[in-house]
Amino acid sequence: MRSNGKSALLIEGARRIGKSTIVDAFARNEYTSYIFIDFTKCSQEVKDLFNDVSDLNYIFLRLQLIYGVQLVERKSLIVFDEVQFQPLARQAIKSFVEDHRYDYIETGSLISIRKNTQNILIPSEEERISMYPMDYEEFRWALGDTATIPILRSVWEHPQPLKEAHRKLMRDFRLYMLVGGMPQAVDAYLESNNFEIQITCRRLHRAHIRDGKDKDRQHLTSQRRS
Repeated sequence: MRSNGKSALLIEGARRIGKSTIVDAFARNEYTSYIFIDFTKCSQEVKDLFNDVSDLNYIFLRLQLIYGVQLVERKSLIVFDEVQFQPLARQAIKSFVEDHRYDYIETGSLISIRKNTQNILIPSEEERISMYPMDYEEFRWALGDTATIPILRSVWEHPQPLKEAHRKLMRDFRLYMLVGGMPQAVDAYLESNNFEIQITCRRLHRAHIRDGKDKDRQHLTSQRRS
């Protein structure tokens, strides 16, 4: 990463937008080896390693034994996926970064909600970026279409009537509105029938709405206390 080990990268965003998938692909392509810790699935033994970070050598040794991966200094990455489920791992980033042996990426949903950050020290060594569902341009790319967006840009910059093409462009955009930008929904469209697409879209949209309500509720609670 560009920081050369001087900070950790925190990727935050809604659930099921592809954070874990893109980090896994990045780790596989850019590092000699990596350990991917999914805090929604990992054992209690792994979670407990972050309760005391006074002996980093022991932590790294245990992680290598548990995951069967050999870490190489300055050539390996450790991923904390869904780090909100083990806030102490996020707090430990300060110690890990100062140690400078490996790089670190964290992912999280609703990472700033009070219940996920209370009683921990938020590390200043984090570089935070937000990730979002696919926009329309990315959606067209996923469908193998690299022509539509340049055409739309050209029409925007140099207005001209589209005539019959307008109907097709609107139909394509309505398809995006139906499927949405969640990668799972897009995969369902590419691989399955419309019935399965609708089920996937509804499930993902409900989860997204629930996340938004949780965040709004926590924000209101915080305002009342202040």
